[in-house]
Formats: sequence, structure tokens, C-alpha cells
Amino acid sequence: MATRTARGFDWLSVSLALGGLLALYYLAPLASLLLATPPGDVLAALGDPAVRRAAATSLLGATITTAVAAALGLPLAYWLARADTRLTTVVLAVVVLPLVLPPTVGGVVLLTVVGPGTLLGGAAADAGLPLTRSLAGVVLAQAFVASPFVVVTAKAAFEGVDRTLEHASRSLGKTRWTTARRVTLPLAAPGIAAGATLAFARSMGEFGATMMLAYYPRTMPVQIWVSFQSLGLDSAYPVAVLLVAVSVAALLALHTVAANPWE
Repeated sequence: MATRTARGFDWLSVSLALGGLLALYYLAPLASLLLATPPGDVLAALGDPAVRRAAATSLLGATITTAVAAALGLPLAYWLARADTRLTTVVLAVVVLPLVLPPTVGGVVLLTVVGPGTLLGGAAADAGLPLTRSLAGVVLAQAFVASPFVVVTAKAAFEGVDRTLEHASRSLGKTRWTTARRVTLPLAAPGIAAGATLAFARSMGEFGATMMLAYYPRTMPVQIWVSFQSLGLDSAYPVAVLLVAVSVAALLALHTVAANPWE
């Protein structure tokens, strides 16, 4: 028994050592960024009108994207979790595809549909609602790369709901919609909140597809790139710190108001 305990302890120590290297790899660049950026520079960045506009665009775009992803993604996630057909495998693959595509490729793909030279993009531009170089373009780019988080996470949350509770509700004469609204959704709410939080954070950090689809109005990642290109790396640090702060806030929200759907 003691031998097995010792071996178990040794294995855990090795796991901690190896995993600790990866954790250090995550933390070291963030710590280096914070140490290299004086607080005064961050405050100065907050006073820059271009940075404030970029922050406002990112926050507004991410909020709209998250709302759209929830409105369209939750019904899809519910269908994926409850439908008994092989078609769900195909649809799930389509949902996950944007997660594995390089973001710039995602932007190119979107341009073939909503670009100014396309039927849809041209019609929208003629109607005064351009789908590129606009807030609509920002939302389209963010939704393409971020909405799968809502669908995949909500699907896992719906699948974690005890089906016997739903059957009990239906046996009492409740409709599927009423059962979903009063039983399934409340029980799956932590996982749904986790997916929405992940989608919001991913939208805030989206760069590649946004660059392709909507360079203007600038989002925070685009503003970081512009600062780096025009003034050098040091000028990009303060804006990067602000974006890290938003990401950390999203992470705290994920752990305080939502449950981990993969546990």
C-alpha cells in the first residue's frame, strides 16, 4: 500500500512538473507584459480617443455578437442535443469548422459571401448598410469565429440535463416548449452562461477575420496592430494590457457565474 502511494505521489509530482512548464509558458508572457508597461502608460492609452473608440467598438460588437449567437445558437444546440438522427453529426461538424479554420481564412470565406463585389454585399451597400468596413462587418467576423462556443457549450449543457425530468414534465401535459423553458433551460443555464462568456471573450480578441472584413471601425486587436505597425512594439503594450484586463474579467465571470461545461 505504501509503495503504491509513493508511486502515486511520484506520478503526481512528475505530472505537476510537466504541467507546470506549460502553465509557466502561459503566465510568463503575461507577467512580462504587465512588468514592461508602466501604469501611467495604460492610463495615457485610456485617454487616447482612438483607443477609446476601439474599445467602444469591441465592446459593442462583442455584445451584439454574443446576443446574436445566443438567439440563434441555443435553438441549434437544443436540436443537436435532442435530435435522434445522423444529420446531427454533419451539422455539428459544420458548427465546429470555424473553430479550426485560421481566422484570416474565415475572413476570406466571409468576403466571398458579403464582400462588396458579391450579390449580397452589393445589395446591402446599395441599401446603405455595407457589410464590410462597418460595425456590421465587425459583428459578422466576430460571430463567425465566436458563435460556435455558444453552440458547442450549450449542447453539452443540454445533454447534461436529466431527461427523466423532461419526461416527467411532458407526462403532466406540458408542451415541449414549456418543458424546455421551465425545466431544460434553467438546469442548463450555467453551461449556457459559460458559452456566452467564452463567445464574448473570443469576440473581444478577434483579429484575423475582422482585419479582412472590417478594418474600420477599428477594434482593440486591430488598434494594437496599428500601434505596433506605426509606432513600434512599446506603443502597443498599453492597449494590449487593456485587452488582457477585459479577458481576465471575462475569465472571472466564467468562474463565478457559470459552470465549467466540460467537468
